[in-house]
Amino acid sequence: MSRPFTFYEFFAGGGMARTGLGAGWSCLFANDFDPAKARTYAANFGADDLKIGDVWSLEGSDLPGRADLAWASSPCQDLSLAGGRQGLAGKRSSAFWGFWRLVEQLAAGGRAPRAVAVENVSGLLTSRGGADFTALCEALAGLGYRFGALEVDAERFLPQSRPRLFVLAALDEPPAGVLGPPGAFHTEAVRAAHARLPEPLKARWLWWRLPEPPRRNASLSDLLEPDDEVRWLPEARTARLLELMNPGHRARLQAALAGGGRAVGTAFRRTRMEDGVRVQRAEVRFDGVAGCLRTPGGGSSRQFVLAAEAGRVRARLLTAREAARLMGLPDDYRLPGSASAGLHVAGDGVAAPVVRALAAQILEPLLAGGGIAAAA
Repeated sequence: MSRPFTFYEFFAGGGMARTGLGAGWSCLFANDFDPAKARTYAANFGADDLKIGDVWSLEGSDLPGRADLAWASSPCQDLSLAGGRQGLAGKRSSAFWGFWRLVEQLAAGGRAPRAVAVENVSGLLTSRGGADFTALCEALAGLGYRFGALEVDAERFLPQSRPRLFVLAALDEPPAGVLGPPGAFHTEAVRAAHARLPEPLKARWLWWRLPEPPRRNASLSDLLEPDDEVRWLPEARTARLLELMNPGHRARLQAALAGGGRAVGTAFRRTRMEDGVRVQRAEVRFDGVAGCLRTPGGGSSRQFVLAAEAGRVRARLLTAREAARLMGLPDDYRLPGSASAGLHVAGDGVAAPVVRALAAQILEPLLAGGGIAAAA
């Protein structure tokens, strides 16, 4: 029987990449600097493979064996890659270079991961006029990897709008089945980023083949708690939230009320510029999809659930368990005790079903042809 595929998980958060990879994968090493997220990771997967601390404090010698895959969901607050190789003096997204320094050390010792997956926000494709994406590709090419990018919105798998960029790189020669012509997940932004690359990097580009998934059946309302098991906002607070809507969003709400039956949507508070003035607005959607989950760093980042029925609108905050479901986590996934901590774990993760699709369609066929994962 073949061994499971092996992986390192960097910027691991609550272990959503590990969840998505699934039972056919074995974690050799996981790292996150946030103790609260690390406690959640340990509660779900144990702490044997987990190292808590800044990635810059690690050395290649801390990582056991040779992994098939190194997964890195590096911080996205500051997208600069090209100018961020300054260790602890750099901003948070320079943490990518802390991860890459470890890959370089592994490669120097003959232990480079056979594949690398980097997940980040789609803005990486265009930040600094594309220079940051080029820097990432140069780093991959410098260690002999071939690479390609896909832009995948979790909405194709889950009722949450969450577009993310996935850069997959391989040392092995890819089998024909994982490559193809540009497809649905090679968005206009991905194709433009490829076109901007210098010719030597274009020569190392791979057009990964990710088939479109079956039509999603689940809607937002399918993942919500029963009405009588959640706390709804008082009517006065709900009214204040609705007053923040501009005419366009108020019209969406009125259409939901006029449709008959029950309509469920979500809302965010956002600050917008109107006539040169910063104005707080409530922005709603009733298309069966939640807005992109975010970490609860401030009041505007908390997502509301709206229920419009029989001429009445009720509002409440999205629960941590609902946020976990919107990331594709099972209900037996152990969340932190507080709602804020649970929302932080969920909002700062990668959607598990997207990871599963990438693993099933690309990573596993890529790695199955040889090397340590296929050894008996």
